[in-house]
Amino acid sequence: MSVREVSVSRVVAAPAGVVWDLVTDVRHHARWVPLTRIDGPDRPVRAGDEFTGVTGPTAASGGRGVPDVMVVERYDPPAPAHGRDAAREGVATFRKRGPVLMGDAEVRVRPLGSRHSEVTWVERTWLRGLPRPVGAALTAVAMSGMLHLVLRRVAAEVSRVP
Repeated sequence: MSVREVSVSRVVAAPAGVVWDLVTDVRHHARWVPLTRIDGPDRPVRAGDEFTGVTGPTAASGGRGVPDVMVVERYDPPAPAHGRDAAREGVATFRKRGPVLMGDAEVRVRPLGSRHSEVTWVERTWLRGLPRPVGAALTAVAMSGMLHLVLRRVAAEVSRVP
């Protein structure tokens, strides 16, 4: 069964560690993802944590919406270059457990020197209850627009970090 991968990348003017801390802390995601709130830990997530993004017209203010239950499966922060060792890209993977949206999301942060980094956000999702190719095609359109908006907002926010 095929799942369409939607991937958006953006270079931002901040060190990889700063960007990583910002984009992998899911408590910040509601600022970037329209009509969404995050219910989960009151701390940065780590591997094994579960949280829920709730999206809908009144979700951000505590109302009902469509839940997107996720589990952090991988959380490997980036590392700067040291001596002969190359810089290491950070990777966080979030498995989507439903009840409506299935699949996974991945956030990668690649150091580009000491002052810049590249953020790549990948979504491989489909709608539960539909044939996977159909559900994946429907989510791909929405995810592409959402990811472009999210990374534009992340870049703007990072540019204001001292």
